[in-house]
Amino acid sequence: MESLLLLLFLLFLAAASAAGLTADTRDSADWKPTDGGRRWRSRTC
Repeated sequence: MESLLLLLFLLFLAAASAAGLTADTRDSADWKPTDGGRRWRSRTC
């Protein structure tokens, strides 16, 4: 029964991701800064 619930949860997450309802909110010191959710690119030239 637990495996069925886990499978349904994963299918729900996959469907939400395919529908564009999820977002990557990871942001920490080792990541590049973001501007409105878009990755900021430094220009060295």
